[in-house]
Amino acid sequence: MQLITKSNNIMDIKTAREINDIRVAAKISSEVLEIVLKKIHPGMSTAQLDEIAHKEIISRKSKPAFLGYRGYPASICVSINNELVHGIPSESKMLKEGDLVSVDLGVNHKGFYGDIAETVPVGKISMSAQKLMDVTYRSFQQAYKNACCGKRIGDISFSIQSYVEQNGFSVVRDYCGHGIGRELHEKPEVPDFGRAGSGQELIQGMVIAIEPMVCEGDWRLRILSDGWTAVTLDNKLCAHYERMVLITENGPEILN
Repeated sequence: MQLITKSNNIMDIKTAREINDIRVAAKISSEVLEIVLKKIHPGMSTAQLDEIAHKEIISRKSKPAFLGYRGYPASICVSINNELVHGIPSESKMLKEGDLVSVDLGVNHKGFYGDIAETVPVGKISMSAQKLMDVTYRSFQQAYKNACCGKRIGDISFSIQSYVEQNGFSVVRDYCGHGIGRELHEKPEVPDFGRAGSGQELIQGMVIAIEPMVCEGDWRLRILSDGWTAVTLDNKLCAHYERMVLITENGPEILN
């Protein structure tokens, strides 16, 4: 995700060759995330997840897109419970039964980027935590239905916000989805809130990362002293789901 700015959006339409290269990067991000999520269990540190991801990314002749990005010190982000995004992996941060853990990772494969995120349970979780995860995922499904030629960014944003709020949760305002391709974060910005029919028109050849970021309570956030980790102001749970979507003349296509 990227921090929401006030700059004008500029559409980046990908060529067929670029789309093929982006597909490869997206596939690698999917493979690595699947491996990392399967390793999650109570008692392991978030640093162990980072080590696993780093090794798997390198083994696929790719680079961790997050490592060194704007000074970020790890290969992936691992955020727990009230941490929405950008949690820095650490040997001292241990996963325990009942946690929600969000893993966000990116890869750079031959100059093209893949980006993906998901929140999963650590062992058995509460019913309310499960509902939060379910609503986050289903809000992505609502957004995906609106990622069609002729629709607008605001249609995606509104579909996320309306579904989340109808289910008693809130969407983040400070961060957003984004275009992706030769850069990790490209235009256009894809917020989780907005007005239907507003914003840029979706055009064949656009590749965007749609990523609902949902809070159990208040959507407002604060940044911890590490300068990265964004946590909910009320310390309630939050969840994150991200996938890359290609806009085609035949409808949207999930790339990872």
